[in-house]
Amino acid sequence: MKSFKRLALLFAFFLVVGVLAACGGSSEEGNSGSEDGGSEEGSGESGSITVGGSSAMQPLVAAAAEEFTAENSDAQIDVQGGGSGTGLSEVAAGNFDIGNSDYFAETKDDIDAEELVDHKVAVVGMTAAAHPEVGVDNLSKDELKEIFTGEITNWSEVGGADEEITLVNRPDGSGTRATFNEFGLDGEEPAEGITEDSSNRVMQIVNDTPGAVGYLSFAYFERNEDIVPLGVDGVEPTDENVKTGEFPIWAYQHSYTQGEPEGLEKEFLDYMMSEEIQTSLLPDQGYIPATEMEVERDAEGNESDIE
Repeated sequence: MKSFKRLALLFAFFLVVGVLAACGGSSEEGNSGSEDGGSEEGSGESGSITVGGSSAMQPLVAAAAEEFTAENSDAQIDVQGGGSGTGLSEVAAGNFDIGNSDYFAETKDDIDAEELVDHKVAVVGMTAAAHPEVGVDNLSKDELKEIFTGEITNWSEVGGADEEITLVNRPDGSGTRATFNEFGLDGEEPAEGITEDSSNRVMQIVNDTPGAVGYLSFAYFERNEDIVPLGVDGVEPTDENVKTGEFPIWAYQHSYTQGEPEGLEKEFLDYMMSEEIQTSLLPDQGYIPATEMEVERDAEGNESDIE
């Protein structure tokens, strides 16, 4: 009888130990899933946002969105072009979550800039882009203006090939056009030519049309090494020359939100401003971190040294 009681007690003891061990294992597995598995599957914000506007910014934003969504599988980011004017008007109307622009919202009469928050994501250089066989890689500022205003009509007039010049423009509302007109043409409007809604189309037409010349951000020369970026007054169109202010045609890449960003908007903009993107993706895509600039501009276009 005593032996039977001992056996019963031992059985009960081992049964309790087994139950406790099982509970402990489940708890550890649950904690492990919360710490590791949870961060892999559901890290960051979920949902979707629409980002659009400046076509000069589009390659950068599209590349960043691709990397961001690869790390955050529950997030969707729809990246669109349309031009800076579209970016500002659509974010102001609430149709875009983030509106991208090459120029300050304050410069647009139909935009209430006080309702928008400016996030200067990067700086981009811009210059005239010529067909590979024009025979010219540098123009004086006067020659540049005379070509785009229609006074010079053949590349032979500036030491190039005997080829008629075909102008390729962006439409009104394009930030690339506004920047090029202000800082490349000293405020003069270009003559009529082919007008294309996107920088991608400008790049393609300049590449395919003998004698063609348009204007593009430096990022597009990274994507097509055949088209020729034209220097101005002997200054090469390089990032270093933009940073020092020697090359005059450049713009901030603004991302605007209605009020302070929240949720996925904020997380994506924080990602765009992260060291990973600023020091790696931006240079790879042909953009310049704003923090590396030695000069700055205000909304009126006034330039000053950064102290």
